[in-house]
Amino acid sequence: MKRQRGNWETGILGDSEPEKHRHRTTASPRRPIPQSPNLPVCQSPNFPISQSPAPSRAIDGAPIYTVSQLTRQIREALERHVGLVWVTGEVSNFRTPGSGHCYFTLKDEFAQLNAVMWRASAEGLKFQLKEGLAVLAQGEITVYEPRGQYQIVVRRIEPLGIGALQLAFLQLKEKLAKEGLFDESRKRPLPRFPRAIALVTSPTGAAVRAAAEIAEGIGLVNRLKEVEVMIVGRGGGSLEDLWAFNEETVARAIAASRIPVISAVGHETDFTIADFVADVRAPTPTHAGHLAVPDVRQLADELRSLAGRLGQALTGRIATARESLDGLARHYEPRRFLERIREREQRLDDLCQRLFRNIQRATQLQGQRLSGVSARLESLNPFAVLRRGYSLTFRESDGALLRDADALNRGEIVRTRLSKGEFRARVEDIQRPASTG
Repeated sequence: MKRQRGNWETGILGDSEPEKHRHRTTASPRRPIPQSPNLPVCQSPNFPISQSPAPSRAIDGAPIYTVSQLTRQIREALERHVGLVWVTGEVSNFRTPGSGHCYFTLKDEFAQLNAVMWRASAEGLKFQLKEGLAVLAQGEITVYEPRGQYQIVVRRIEPLGIGALQLAFLQLKEKLAKEGLFDESRKRPLPRFPRAIALVTSPTGAAVRAAAEIAEGIGLVNRLKEVEVMIVGRGGGSLEDLWAFNEETVARAIAASRIPVISAVGHETDFTIADFVADVRAPTPTHAGHLAVPDVRQLADELRSLAGRLGQALTGRIATARESLDGLARHYEPRRFLERIREREQRLDDLCQRLFRNIQRATQLQGQRLSGVSARLESLNPFAVLRRGYSLTFRESDGALLRDADALNRGEIVRTRLSKGEFRARVEDIQRPASTG
């Protein structure tokens, strides 16, 4: 669309025929701009008056704008005809002032584009923007009027060639490794026979909230004097489900723990930042339990082995002593002396028999004690309760464990954990407990 006035042609910005948008004029000499207030009002044919102030004067049909008016019209044209776009480019001139907003340039080998990302959007980024990073950005094209420069207001941004979460993982891993949080020298051994073991896990997959809860839980466990080992982790899931254990707040809480930490996150092939910071990594939560407490059968085997070695050593000492006594007897013939020697030999035999009986009794008692400890640990296992036919039901909205029907409303979504698997359901009817008056 275009309108002709005198020797000028104007067209809508973004027309498919850019050559028709160029101003053309005759060779007549330029005339000074008249100052008469009675010049006819010229409204732009391309931009509605309602969106920006229209020029109040015109010369030969061409509107006269102030700089602000023209800049505003250019801004409105860009926002209306370009609007929301995706742009690929390399991050350059990145800076973040005290306001928290991010300012940078997107560039390729032929051009560059100013970009701004407001703090509210930047705070949601999992990875860190930095110089030289190739990205895919979504935003709106507009004009920053005070400088008269066009820019993109970025809403979303993703790294090219790698996912945002994977990049965030690698960036945090590099940062904490440089600080020495993964060094083997700071890893502590686990106690052989811990008196109490604590488990810190995430009831939900919401990374930000779960990470804060896990870090708080680690701090709470460190205030319990009886706890000697801590297991931090959860069962398998997607990268997003396990992401709480890749958050910096959880990593630093593990590093600051006075109690040795076993990380047990996901399946055997899953690796998280928590695994690198913890004192010991368990491939699965089940394996973490084996690492935290000794195996009863293995201990019984060790006790039997020690008892056998001790018996062999004592037998050897006794045989050596008996040979020495026999040698003395051969050298001293007086009957009284020989009788005293025989008495001591008999007493030595008696003591040996009592010693063997005590060793056997101690071995049996220790095995029974370990069996009792194993049984108590199994009784405290929440999943053992589930295997007996019980289940755990949580509210979907906040992950709260439900103990009372009064806490539910019709239409709410609940999640029930069984011994094998879980399911989601909607509450249709509620049988509330009868009032006790």
